[in-house]
Amino acid sequence: MSTPVGPAGTPAPTTVRSLLSTGHAAALVTVDGEVLDHSSLSAEVDRLSESLRGAGIGPGDRVAIVLPNGPEMALALLAVMSSACAAPLNPKYTADELAFYLGDLEPAALLTLEGHSPEGASAASDMLSIRIAGRGLRLDMLTDGAAGPGARAAAGRSPGPNAASSPGPEDEALVLHTSGTTSRPKLVPLLQRNLAASARNIASSLELGPPDRSLNVMPLFHIHGIMAGLLAPLFAGGSVVATPGFDAFAFGRWLEELQPTYYSAVPTMHHLVLARTRRREHCTLRFVRSSSSALARPLYEGLRELFGVPVIEAYGMTEASHQMTTNPLPPREAKPGSVGLPAGIEVAIAATTADALLAPSTRGEVVVRGPTVIDGYADNPEANATAFFDGWFRTGDEGYLDADGYLFLTGRIKEQINRGGEKISPLEVEEALLGHPSVSEAAVFAIPDPRLGEEVGAVVVPAGEPAPTEAELREYLRARLAAFKVPRTIVVRTEIPKGPTGKVQRVGMAQRLGICPPT
Repeated sequence: MSTPVGPAGTPAPTTVRSLLSTGHAAALVTVDGEVLDHSSLSAEVDRLSESLRGAGIGPGDRVAIVLPNGPEMALALLAVMSSACAAPLNPKYTADELAFYLGDLEPAALLTLEGHSPEGASAASDMLSIRIAGRGLRLDMLTDGAAGPGARAAAGRSPGPNAASSPGPEDEALVLHTSGTTSRPKLVPLLQRNLAASARNIASSLELGPPDRSLNVMPLFHIHGIMAGLLAPLFAGGSVVATPGFDAFAFGRWLEELQPTYYSAVPTMHHLVLARTRRREHCTLRFVRSSSSALARPLYEGLRELFGVPVIEAYGMTEASHQMTTNPLPPREAKPGSVGLPAGIEVAIAATTADALLAPSTRGEVVVRGPTVIDGYADNPEANATAFFDGWFRTGDEGYLDADGYLFLTGRIKEQINRGGEKISPLEVEEALLGHPSVSEAAVFAIPDPRLGEEVGAVVVPAGEPAPTEAELREYLRARLAAFKVPRTIVVRTEIPKGPTGKVQRVGMAQRLGICPPT
């Protein structure tokens, strides 16, 4: 097997810093049209990295980042990952949430915007405070109080012996938490080599090159935005529009003025794009990418019709540095309903109750292994004992591989509804609901039931007026689903409760909607 090479024929990158290149082509772009070319971006990242080293921060040190989306966040994230380990946090966290995550991370420093004290900043009083001064594409890092090693010692940490060095492939580059919808959030440490391999895999599968421009609307505290929105296009020599976050009202203007060749988002965002964006005769998009949750067929078809370009559905998770499988671009076949082919890693199906792989076309738990997959959760031997076997990582997702090797997901194992022994996939019921012309969004979930254990519940968002009635929807579903799959309860809402990245969290949905168990 030949040694993999980067876009310019150089050896494959093994660190985040090695993903960055030189040249005068655009690299980082603001929504106001300011541009930083690749050479200037590399120089700016190196300058900010030097500031961190001057504060005693280096490989092995975690730096919590609490910044809003935008060019400042992109630059800070690149600088921290190029010199230490980044731990980006949602800037909308409450004081209690921020205190929890900072306590779990034990960072050497907290990085924030000058003049903006995040909720719960008092929880960071015993760590080095670094403030970002300036806006846009030119920043400075200011430290409060003692120099890095002194502040670290005050927090009970020894001075960083590697502060003057650069991270290697085996050093941590990024630490994120799992969503924690079914248990306490787990800490996911991603190594420099994990991120470098993932950026290369994504760039290769999407055939990214210097002409490509990502319109990054995903938050940069989430692996989806970090990898598909930021690192992959930069590695390919392309450019990134660092938006302040998804804005359905500004999206059309950004397409017209900034001329991206693709954007990657979650289905919730795609739905709003479809509702708010008008069709254009001359669209610069080469494709649209969707990941992080299932893309319903009506939404898939709507996006294809709106933009007239391929819609690529991919499958990723934090523990695999984002992308694991993806549908290919034309002329290769993209199968609607599938999340595509393995992309740079191995994918198999395992028994859900045993450490054994299953035959092709058999339904079971999706397992993966490869250079982008974590070695294990941080400080969590109990989780690691059940998450891995023979080098395979259990994703917690159920699905099957067809005869051509395309992966089809049937749902999260913990989200499967067990109605008196009958196992029901929420995705199947959602797909049926979305076929109703009066339904624009749907989520299906379990409702605790004293007799059956669990019943099927659903929440829908109407496509317009009048809203469909529960009786109407149930009658519609009875013609399309087995009787035991038809929801016992269907509620109509103006929106569906979602997580911070727009992902529907089915576990606990009944409680969030205030639905009482049926009597």
